[in-house]
Amino acid sequence: MRDRLDGSWCDEDFVNWYPRDGRPGLSPAQLATVCVLQFLLDLSDRQAAEAVRCRVDLKCAVALELDDPGFHHSVLADFRERLVQGDRADRLLDLALSRLKDAGLVRAAPRSAPIRPMSWPRYAT
Repeated sequence: MRDRLDGSWCDEDFVNWYPRDGRPGLSPAQLATVCVLQFLLDLSDRQAAEAVRCRVDLKCAVALELDDPGFHHSVLADFRERLVQGDRADRLLDLALSRLKDAGLVRAAPRSAPIRPMSWPRYAT
């Protein structure tokens, strides 16, 4: 995904999520990517934070340097709290889908077609 899209989100997509007098310590675009990977890999917050610290494939997917120390697992819960405010989750999903369509990675489905859940493989850690 990162090779084709150079990330699904950029920090500017999250500009209204954080106070204007400072910037978040971690990239919200990277945290959004971690949350997607966390879901796909069926990881707890602790497991996801540890995987980002230790796994080269996840560091690459999240665009971190190999020597990046990672982050505390509680950062993911804080990010999700910001995500559920208002319609942020829907807007973020729409943005990601739009970028995936533009990259030719997904097809546009007719509006009348029901959305069916996908069966994601679960990987052991």
